[in-house]
Amino acid sequence: MPKIQASLALSRFRVIDLSRVRSGPNCVRILTDFGADVIRVEPPQGIDPNEALFASNREGGDFQNINRNKRSMTLNLKRPGAKEILMRLIKDADVVVENWRPEVKVKLGLDYESLAKVNPRIILASISGFGQTGPYALRPGFDQIIQGMGGLMSVTGHQDSGPVRAGLAVADLSAGLYAALGILTALLEREVSGRGQWVHSSLLHAQIAMMDFQMARYLNEGDLPVQIGNNHPTSSPMGLFDALDGVFNLGASGEGNWVKMCDLLGQAQWLDDPEFKTEALRVKHRERLNKELALVFKTNTVHHWVNGLNNAGVPAGPVYSVPEVFEDEQVKHLNVVASLEGPTGKQTHYITQPVTLQRTPARVVAPAPAWGEHTDEVLKEVGYTEAQIHQFHEDQCV
Repeated sequence: MPKIQASLALSRFRVIDLSRVRSGPNCVRILTDFGADVIRVEPPQGIDPNEALFASNREGGDFQNINRNKRSMTLNLKRPGAKEILMRLIKDADVVVENWRPEVKVKLGLDYESLAKVNPRIILASISGFGQTGPYALRPGFDQIIQGMGGLMSVTGHQDSGPVRAGLAVADLSAGLYAALGILTALLEREVSGRGQWVHSSLLHAQIAMMDFQMARYLNEGDLPVQIGNNHPTSSPMGLFDALDGVFNLGASGEGNWVKMCDLLGQAQWLDDPEFKTEALRVKHRERLNKELALVFKTNTVHHWVNGLNNAGVPAGPVYSVPEVFEDEQVKHLNVVASLEGPTGKQTHYITQPVTLQRTPARVVAPAPAWGEHTDEVLKEVGYTEAQIHQFHEDQCV
């Protein structure tokens, strides 16, 4: 079968994906949706005791979504000869992505220095829990562990709730995004230097970076972020409010939005209230302001307030359940969901890339591959004969 080509944007690049679970596959998904030829190299079925974490339910929505557009080949690196096959793949590749613990690639002889001897133009992207060096480098790193250590759980939830994890894999996904950005930057730099380099990100550093203004405020002003539920730490009125038939989010931060909101609500007296004169004062007296807003918002519906506020230029929006998200007219307009029919005839739905290139957009063109579906195809592409491929199968290298 022909190679998968989702887009022309990155179609000249070949990526060897050695990664597992979420952070690495998420990084690589960006590259493959924009057309890179991604070969997912994974152990044959039954080799890895943790395979249920990343490979067994291949028809499930999660696996399909994160591994679409890729090709798959199996390679048992515990067998003699398997590393030689991998090195032949790497010789003509542009990028290798892995998210093993740092010592694993060194033991396998797949560290950057070893790869660069085979291919000086190779870019090795490594994603780890805690970084490639340092006192925690050899620790395993799961998303929730990092959410706790990166400060996110300390600011999520209400003041009396205790630490609360975010409802998505923030550390995993952001580490993958930063790694993809690093890869693309290294590819651009390679056009000048002609040389590859080692790119690495960690869940811990990525999580701290995602804390952004909370961390910057603490480091520079000593302003300690705390749990404040649905309120905003530095803006008011901003948060979740009750309407007659449900709840909605309001974002009336800044003086312009504050004046427009007061005008819409017919509350001109708030503009002269000494406790509400500035944003800082509105944050200080947030409890009183929120109570007064609640009395107004309880008089009408979510639809009424969301439409009225937006028409006045004040940000506001409903709070959707997951099914409601996909019924929203703007979500449909943005083509957030792509659908494909898999080999079994099952229709699978995918979340598309949230960035659009006008001429060479990302696309979802193929479902996630079956286990080792493209093994022989890839081996032929890198020059192995039918007899050699047959022997690899006999030797259980693939």
